[in-house]
Amino acid sequence: MKRRKFITTSMLSVPALALGQTSQPPKKNPGKGLVVKANKNRFNEKTKLFGANPIDIKVSTKDTDGAFSISEYIGNTKGGPPLHIHLHQDEVFIILEGEILFQLGEEQFHLTAGDTVFIPRNVPHAPCQLSDKSRYFYFFTPSGTMEDFFRGLGELKVDKQATPEQMAKLFADHDMKIVGPPLQF
Repeated sequence: MKRRKFITTSMLSVPALALGQTSQPPKKNPGKGLVVKANKNRFNEKTKLFGANPIDIKVSTKDTDGAFSISEYIGNTKGGPPLHIHLHQDEVFIILEGEILFQLGEEQFHLTAGDTVFIPRNVPHAPCQLSDKSRYFYFFTPSGTMEDFFRGLGELKVDKQATPEQMAKLFADHDMKIVGPPLQF
């Protein structure tokens, strides 16, 4: 009987040990927490997509030694990015306001305030804002260069549409791949 209990206990402890190995704290602990106020960016930057949609970094990759990042998006225009995949990041969206059509793999979902989406790496996905305004948080883990991606996207001229080649390069430069067009609304 003791042998059976030992084997059972050993088998149950393997997932816990594995989990402990994958959830290591950042190597460079900043030593203290931080507070970022509402409608503020961690670095006091003004990044706006298409000149109208602010993105505010709340917790930076620099704060977590690359483990994760959190940003807030305020959408003032309908539509969204092309269907794409992240090669190295998992992503989470938490909808705070508005209506979002969200493609996750082959399925589409209608999301509203309080809804959450988890997107594992390499799963095609795209949000599409349906309402006049939206607001959501998104998380990346590991964070990679996603903050720089949004900075680069924010630098695109509002009055000049980026070519498909320019967009594909911007996505590829940040370990993503466009796999389809934006969702239609």
